[in-house]
Amino acid sequence: MRFALRALGALALLAGAACNSGSEIRPLTVVGWGGSSQDAHRQAYWNGFTKSTGIALREDSWRGGVGVIRTKVVGGDASWDIVQVETEDLILGCEEGLFQRLDWASLGGRKAFLPSAVHDCGVGAMLWSYVIGYDGDRIKGPGPQSWADFWDVKRFPGKRGMRKTPKYSLEFALMADGVPADQVYPTLRTPAGVDRAFRKLDQIKPHVVWWSSISQVPDLLGSREVVMSVTSPGRLIVANRTEGRNFKLDWHGNIYAVDYWVILANSPRRAEAAQLLRYMTRPENQVRLASFIPTGLTNVEANRIVDPKLKQDTPSDPANMTDALELDANFWVEYGDQLTQRFNAWVAR
Repeated sequence: MRFALRALGALALLAGAACNSGSEIRPLTVVGWGGSSQDAHRQAYWNGFTKSTGIALREDSWRGGVGVIRTKVVGGDASWDIVQVETEDLILGCEEGLFQRLDWASLGGRKAFLPSAVHDCGVGAMLWSYVIGYDGDRIKGPGPQSWADFWDVKRFPGKRGMRKTPKYSLEFALMADGVPADQVYPTLRTPAGVDRAFRKLDQIKPHVVWWSSISQVPDLLGSREVVMSVTSPGRLIVANRTEGRNFKLDWHGNIYAVDYWVILANSPRRAEAAQLLRYMTRPENQVRLASFIPTGLTNVEANRIVDPKLKQDTPSDPANMTDALELDANFWVEYGDQLTQRFNAWVAR
């Protein structure tokens, strides 16, 4: 199957090369997650890159899923160049030949980055976490301090926001049911463990508002549609700064992972894409990103020189990671399809 996909991809690349043999008129196109995260990348990287190089940029946003990229590359749609992807999409896309192999020497070498930020086809864009975010104007005093509290609708009445995916939801369900973080994936690798996670999800399902894009979370909390939500911290902190919100965070049992920058295999602007990749991963530029949105940095030197205050409310602060769970991307590569089918059927019931 993967060999066939690679073959189809190669044909698509040849077709794309033929179509783009003339002058390429569209701007270099970079794709992120939208919302305040994309705003931060624009301010930290993209505006300065265009100013210093004269290379025009076009932005797009997406919600993830290697199938989207597969359709573009195999189908000959060469409208994207650089994309921010999650770990399992990176793994699958690299195996299928959807991404270019990176020139690590041009990026300063693999040792210039955190080990988890290094892959043949991707370089770490940011280190992020999913945590509990809640509205401090509605929850006075001590807020939720565990996933068990997130599930406790009697103590904390109101709707919960959760990403509409089995990934993260199953892990949080097991932690809410008392499974220690280091036993979550061993438990999920058993049929009984998966059943246990779904039984726990049954308890909270009537109280859930499902979201598909992380950029929806500040609006769900701000409109009081939900009282708490699974979230990345930066979105809520930016809302506190810019909108005067009183959103709060709890880091207990957070799930952390790395997002990566990749260059699509059929990009007609490979040289410019590689140039942008080098610009975004320089330590002085990554440090600038941290001033626009709280996020963990992936460049070793950037982590050394960044203001310690900018590490607060990020996975770069060890105090936030005492009982954290690293996302097991290989688990989701192996079991993602079958668990997604079961999850979608469960949501629809």
